[in-house]
Amino acid sequence: MRKIAIIDDAKDSRDFLYYLLRDDYEIARYEGGDEALREFNRNIPDLVIMDIRLHDLDGIEIFNRIRQDQRLRNTPVIAVTANAMAGDREKYLEAGFDEYISKPIVDMEVLLSAIRRLIS
Repeated sequence: MRKIAIIDDAKDSRDFLYYLLRDDYEIARYEGGDEALREFNRNIPDLVIMDIRLHDLDGIEIFNRIRQDQRLRNTPVIAVTANAMAGDREKYLEAGFDEYISKPIVDMEVLLSAIRRLIS
């Protein structure tokens, strides 16, 4: 079963994604970037879904650390944020994120289709 790491400091967001994806994927939930990056040393995910605004590290910083790690550099990363601004999608895709989705996630199929596309 493919592994998805969810990094989000909002428990309700982590839980929502867990319940949405748990039947089809092995899910690991992390409250912060430091915790996730430490765990990635032992358990490499097939895909990361990450909130951009976290309490410990900025999502861009975590993303850059993922891309600098030889073992993780090809791992697809989906950026999600509740504070979507005009131009954010383009900004994050240009930064190298594989997908960008704003919260609340209203159309689940957009997320599910992105996941299938990125880890097929």
